[in-house]
Amino acid sequence: MAATKRQYLYEVDLMRCIFIFGVLANHVTSTFTGAVDPHSFAYQFLVSTHLMLHFTRMGFMFITGLVLFLGYYHKPRVNFGTFWYKRFKGAGIPYVFWNGFFILLTLILVTQNFSWSGWLSEWGSAIIHGDHFYLYYILVTMQLYLIFPLLLWLFKATEDHHGTVLVISGIIQFLFLIYVKYVFPNVSHAGWPYLMRAYGINVLSYQFYFIAGAFVSIHYRATTRWIRQHRRAIYLSTLILGLGTLGLYYYNTQLLHLDRHYANLVHQPYIMIYASLMILSIISLSLQYAAKRHEPQWQPFSRAVGLSAKLSFGVYLTQTAALSFLAGILSLLAPFVASWELLVLLPFGYLFVISGSWLISYFCYKVYPFGVLIGRPQPRQSIRKKEIHYDQINERLTNTSPEE
Repeated sequence: MAATKRQYLYEVDLMRCIFIFGVLANHVTSTFTGAVDPHSFAYQFLVSTHLMLHFTRMGFMFITGLVLFLGYYHKPRVNFGTFWYKRFKGAGIPYVFWNGFFILLTLILVTQNFSWSGWLSEWGSAIIHGDHFYLYYILVTMQLYLIFPLLLWLFKATEDHHGTVLVISGIIQFLFLIYVKYVFPNVSHAGWPYLMRAYGINVLSYQFYFIAGAFVSIHYRATTRWIRQHRRAIYLSTLILGLGTLGLYYYNTQLLHLDRHYANLVHQPYIMIYASLMILSIISLSLQYAAKRHEPQWQPFSRAVGLSAKLSFGVYLTQTAALSFLAGILSLLAPFVASWELLVLLPFGYLFVISGSWLISYFCYKVYPFGVLIGRPQPRQSIRKKEIHYDQINERLTNTSPEE
C-alpha cells in the first residue's frame, strides 16, 4: 500500500465524472418533473424511476472519504492546522460566493424584489443552513473536514479491526435510515437543533459512506481485487436492485401512502443497499477504464475524463445556473407542447445542463482569478512565468554534464 498511495489512480477520475454527471441527471429529471402535467404519463414515469438515480449523493460522500484517506492516512504526521486552512479555504470561498451570487440573481431576475438588506439577510441564512442551490454537500463536506482528525484516529487505533468498524458503521447507518423513514416524519421536531431537524445536511447522516471510502482507501489492493473477482455478481445485483426501486416506489405510494417527497427520499434502508452496490459497480467500471486508458483508441476519452474530473467540483457548484436556464426554457415550452413531448426532450435538457455547467467551470479553471471559485485557484501570470523560467534553469542544470 505504501507504493500504491504514491501512484495516481486514474480510476478515481472516472468515478468523479460518473458521480457528478449522475447528480446532474438527478436534478435535471427533477426539473422536468416540475414542468410536466402531474396527471400525465410523463410525470408518473419520472417520479417512479427517480429512485434509480439516488446513488449519486452517497457516491460523492464515498469518494470524498476515499480521496481524503488516500492523501493523509499513510502520512506519519498531519498538520491539522494546515489541513483545515487549506480545505476550508478551498471549499469555503466557493460556498460563500455562489450562495451570494445565485441569491443576488434570484432577487433581481426572479422575484424582482432586491434590497441590500434582504440580500445580505438571505445570504447569511443560506451560508448557515446550506439549504440553497444544492450547496448542502459543501456544508456537509466542511463538517467532515472538521471531524476528519477523529476519523483518522479511529482507523489508526483499530488497525487490525477495520472490517469490524465498517460493519458497525453499516448497522448504525441502516438503523438510522429505518428511524428516518418510519419514525422521524411522525414526531414533533419543535425545539430540535437545526442539524438534527435538517438531518440531510448533517455529516453523521452519511457516516457509513465516508467510512466505506476510508476502508477502501486503506485496503485498496485487497478491495479492488475482490471487486474484480466478483464483477459479474456485482453488476447483476446492482441491476436487480435498480429495477427493484420501481417496487420501492409502489410500496411507498400505494401501501405507505407517502407523498412524492417521502416516496422519493434518498434516506431509505433499501437505497443504502442499492447505492452501495452501485458504488461497487462504478468502481469496477472505473478499474476497467484505468486498465484500457493507455490504448490509442481510448486516448480522447481519457483526456476528456481527466479534464472533467478536475472540473467536477466546479460543475457541482455551477449547475444551478444551467438548471435555472433549463427551468426557464421549459416554462416557456410547457403551454405549447404535450407532457410526453417534454419527456422526449429530457436527453437534450440533460446535455444542455452538462454542457453549460462544464463550460462555466472550464472558464473559471482557465481564466485567472476565477479558479478560486471552483476550488482550483491559479497562480498569478507573473508567478507562473517565473516558475517556468526557474524550471527551465533547473532542467538545464540537471542536464549539464560535469565537464560543462
